Amino acid sequence: MQRLQDIIKERVLILDGAMGTMIQQCGLAEEDFRGERFVHLPGLQKGNNDLLCLSRPEVIAGIHNRYLEAGADIIETCSFNAQRISMADYGCEHLCREINLAAATIARQCADAVSTPDKPRFVAGSVGPTNKTCSLSPDVNDPAMRAITYDELVEAYDEQMQALIEGGVDALLIETIFDTLNAKAAIYAAEQVMERMGRRVPLMLSVTISDAAGRTLSGQTLDAFLASVSHADIFSVGLNCSFGAAQMKPYLKALASRAPYYISCYPNAGLPNSLGGYDQTPAEMALQVKEYMDEGLVNIIGGCCGTTDAYIAEYAPLIPGAKPHVPAARPEALWLSGLELCEVTPERNFINVGERCNVAGSRKFLRLINEKKYDEALSIARQQVEDGAQLLDINIDDGLLDTKQEMVHFLNLIASEPDIARVPIMVDSSRWEVITAAVKCIQGKCVVNSISLKEGEELFLAHAREIHRLGAAVVVMAFDEQGQADTYERRIAICERAYHLLVDVVGMPPQDIIFDPNILAVATGIEAHDSYAIDFIRATEWIRTHLPGAHVSGGVSNLSFAFRGNNYLREAMHAVFLYHAIKAGMDMGIVNPATSVRYDDIPAELLTAIEDVILNRAPGATERLIRIASEYSNNSQFTIHN
Repeated sequence: MQRLQDIIKERVLILDGAMGTMIQQCGLAEEDFRGERFVHLPGLQKGNNDLLCLSRPEVIAGIHNRYLEAGADIIETCSFNAQRISMADYGCEHLCREINLAAATIARQCADAVSTPDKPRFVAGSVGPTNKTCSLSPDVNDPAMRAITYDELVEAYDEQMQALIEGGVDALLIETIFDTLNAKAAIYAAEQVMERMGRRVPLMLSVTISDAAGRTLSGQTLDAFLASVSHADIFSVGLNCSFGAAQMKPYLKALASRAPYYISCYPNAGLPNSLGGYDQTPAEMALQVKEYMDEGLVNIIGGCCGTTDAYIAEYAPLIPGAKPHVPAARPEALWLSGLELCEVTPERNFINVGERCNVAGSRKFLRLINEKKYDEALSIARQQVEDGAQLLDINIDDGLLDTKQEMVHFLNLIASEPDIARVPIMVDSSRWEVITAAVKCIQGKCVVNSISLKEGEELFLAHAREIHRLGAAVVVMAFDEQGQADTYERRIAICERAYHLLVDVVGMPPQDIIFDPNILAVATGIEAHDSYAIDFIRATEWIRTHLPGAHVSGGVSNLSFAFRGNNYLREAMHAVFLYHAIKAGMDMGIVNPATSVRYDDIPAELLTAIEDVILNRAPGATERLIRIASEYSNNSQFTIHN
């Protein structure tokens, strides 16, 4: 692993070409795929390339040797489809472990036979995307249906990856990624296997894009993809298949400019002709690949569909003098994603989290979910996005609902609506099983809302580790074993404790931590509540100053519960609170993005009365606000309908 880490800084590495193309050139028949051992295996086996590792290992070894002779530094195992999901098409599920062990062993022996101290050769375990997608329905009439689950993918990948590592691969290459949720399951499995085996290998990712807009088949932009996998310990990321080298270049440049990893690229031999073949010659492709190297875009270069050892041989003369790509700096901002990237930076000021898809806060949304009127429920989500929500908070916690099932169903429906799915999701639940089920059906980088120290450090750390492994950011409530923090001192003490546990013990990036120091109701008539708002604002300022990288959010509607029914006053209170909280550093909040009340438009008398309450700056402020509120409660000029 260290040798690979060292050498990639020194020069561009050559990856091999297409295993499938080389196998096709061998002209193998059905009996070749079966060999003597699999004569009685049901169904057709021709095309089951990975089975050749068992039936005709000399064919696979011969292909590896040709690529190594052509100058490849890295060869891929013949295991692209060797997991139970894809192998079910051939009735070979029971052979997956054996195929992967054989694939890794064959490649390892070939690489070791020609490795030298000056030119070491490496083996990458090829892990394909499977033939099913976890983010999309196979039935246009049932958009919530899924042919495969996240957990099923993890189980299949786990078996494959353990065998590949046991067989001696130097790296795992999760390639031809067309659905990021599939890739996230593969990453989860890889981390699980490496932890269990006590051996780490570099993790390489390679995406395939499906259209001229540069999106994956499941709809994500490359920036959104990078956000989705940003939790993982990634060695390299890149592009393969998709297009020829010329057509792929703009997407490669965009990826290389943002990704804080080494960059790989292995394009097709041009675009396919009308018969599905590839007409670009090795020399023509090499000219285009040379542009990648001249511009410092890549660290690893190879070939995909249509490429053979003749193509790879053209790369070797290009390596001397080629400048390896220098990875981009790791982002200090919080990267979230749906189909598109949402970057939370100081310059962005404030992120609106839409609040209306919450059964506890919207009677209409609860009724629609209860009555299974999902199209209407989706229209609420769509309206939130149209009104400016940059994240969507989804909460379906209700005692009369099957919360887990309804949450997964609704999130699957959202995934089929690009105009909604373009923004990230905030999974809002007090039930751990609901949170994990929800995160496992979201391909983007979502936010979990929430965890806390309420049940002690052990459970807090366990939940935080799992959320991080699943690839989500997290909201941390200011609760501990003694209960909810309702003073400035308790708020900052709990947040500081949680921050160090997450950063120092779990290893979570600080920018993935979002504190909610508890927005509580003010103007309730109870004197102890008078400082709730100003203490939140003060705590926000302290967090942003003393807990570097962390963010601050909260459910803003909690502030004005004392004035339920007076919608204008409530929205005015929210506007005033946010004006001061944002200045103190609050950069996210669960709000109604359709609100029309702006701080600058609030009448002066009312503004003063509200600020007296929010900032707790005058005796009798609550009584004055209650008295003044009646003037606005029935005035149609100020009425707001939620």
